[in-house]
Amino acid sequence: MDKLKISTAQFENHSGDKNYNLSVIENLTRKAAEDNSKVIAFHECCITGYTFARRLSKSQLLDLAEFVPEGESTERLIQIAAKYDMVILAGLFEKDEENNIYNTYICVDKEGLVVKYRKLHPFISPYLKAGNEYCVFDLYGWKCGILICYDNNIIENVRATKLKGADVIFMPHVTMCTPSTRPGAGFVDPKLWKNRENDPTSLRIEFDGMKGRQWLMKWLPARAYDNAVYAVFSNPIGMDDDQLKNGCSMIIDPFGDILAECRNLGDDVVSSVLVPDKLTKAGGYRYIRARRPELYRDILCKEHIPNQKISWL
Repeated sequence: MDKLKISTAQFENHSGDKNYNLSVIENLTRKAAEDNSKVIAFHECCITGYTFARRLSKSQLLDLAEFVPEGESTERLIQIAAKYDMVILAGLFEKDEENNIYNTYICVDKEGLVVKYRKLHPFISPYLKAGNEYCVFDLYGWKCGILICYDNNIIENVRATKLKGADVIFMPHVTMCTPSTRPGAGFVDPKLWKNRENDPTSLRIEFDGMKGRQWLMKWLPARAYDNAVYAVFSNPIGMDDDQLKNGCSMIIDPFGDILAECRNLGDDVVSSVLVPDKLTKAGGYRYIRARRPELYRDILCKEHIPNQKISWL
């Protein structure tokens, strides 16, 4: 397994405007290729838009969703991948022949579809069906996995993907800057985004505080550290429907250290080199080998007690 240069991106998607979003994806892919990167990852539902889907009927959502890999957006991604000799990972709403709808993340290269993954814990729309499979696949000799947004908050998903062989986990999100029961959470005023050229400081204070980046730092590096994986986090910046998002797309190594992070208040892409040695030198490698599954196998596999079931809505 050789070193591999990869990229993660952030951009302000336009709800329902696939042509625009794909044009930005192409532009950022070109920039990554010029930086000699071989792989670029974008955020959850970056092709279709995400948050606005909460107001769509099933019929409207079916009109927005596409078949994979037969759909136009997948074909366009493959064309972009071929043009720049890049592997591209991006998200959209997928439909199947039975009119089931999924929050799906796809990986393509110049030859076609490499893999698709369906979000295990979808919740933006009641019409979305949950995926039921983990995925691990090969990119340039590296074993990679995918977990979409909330999937990463259930720590068993990250560990299971690691145990299935993944050394890199792509973590596309649409997150942060929304209300929650945790202290300091909440929306960020869209007026700050509109005024960012005149007053970037006030916006950055909100983006980097507990509404945004400080919350992310409570858990995201731990996912990489505990599992000895490279975590490739991608998130939109700017307005996603009526909600402001703060980007912070980043690449984290198996030590939990941030290797590269998007810090511009706008569309951006950053790159870093993955080094194989870190996978076995990091503490998580030793911790996984020291596990004693016989002690907790029955505990971890127990069904939920109904009156203690926790909803993610």
